Amino acid sequence: MKKKPLLIMALTVILIFTLGQTVMAFSDVANNPYGDKIKALKEKGILSGVANDQFKPGDKLTYASGVAMLVKGLDLNIDHIRFIKAPQATDYFPNLSDDAWYSSAFIIAANNGLEIPKDVKANDPITKEQFAHHLFQAMMTKGDYAFIEIFKTIKDEADVNSAYMNSIQKLLISNIATVDKDNNFYPTQPITRGEAAAWLHDGMKFVAETTPIEPQPELPQFEQKLTVEAVNDSINKVTITAQLPHPGYGLRIASIQFEGDQAVIHTEPILPDPDKMYPQVITEVKVTTYVDAAFKPVLAAKTDGSSASGSTGIVNE
Repeated sequence: MKKKPLLIMALTVILIFTLGQTVMAFSDVANNPYGDKIKALKEKGILSGVANDQFKPGDKLTYASGVAMLVKGLDLNIDHIRFIKAPQATDYFPNLSDDAWYSSAFIIAANNGLEIPKDVKANDPITKEQFAHHLFQAMMTKGDYAFIEIFKTIKDEADVNSAYMNSIQKLLISNIATVDKDNNFYPTQPITRGEAAAWLHDGMKFVAETTPIEPQPELPQFEQKLTVEAVNDSINKVTITAQLPHPGYGLRIASIQFEGDQAVIHTEPILPDPDKMYPQVITEVKVTTYVDAAFKPVLAAKTDGSSASGSTGIVNE
């Protein structure tokens, strides 16, 4: 008979907990298309209501709420920055307040590269293209991610701010943002609180489930010289010489493109073994290839910091 009171007590505790969870949940999102994602963010403590237990998903999102959502959802911070003086929101955005609930979020956002208009006001509605841009920038603070190189058709593309197009395209490719059945994005319309929450939810999921690209080591600066030696009437021996920072580096020919009467030679450095130590002595390296004598060998213009010696890089021997 003693077990019965214990059972009743346990059931009472469960009932109280369940009722507590119901009270804590938003009461106006059950029938919203983004309801599950809003609920998930609420349970993580990222979203808060605007009136008692209501989220009002159909209302326009204000800039203050949008920035606060992004900072909390993507866990942005300024822990890695040392300031000479304590930063204030008005240092970055003169129309904001320094002691409002949103102030720290704007400071953090500004120092994490989110390109928020300087004249922003807290209660300004944030447009779909602005929220997309800031969301993508916040996501990119977590790493560099690979995206499929395609361009999603947007019927109202002419209305998109060109500065935001890359961010919008990346979110569309990742199925974080969407267009309607007619391929309209409505970039200048204010985004609703519900849709913004759904994009944030999916952006957070993308970051959590996607492995960033490994950062590539910085390529050295180096000069190149090209020399040509006739092997016979049909073939030329082409040698490329470069000065590299130390003996661990090498040089290779990446490709040769034939353009008109020219053989355009592309080279790239071979990076040193990261587990080995090398003397810091500038080292001359050479790489050789053979080219049909009908073509004039030239070094490709470099975009990685290396450069060709002279206009063509050719020295005849």
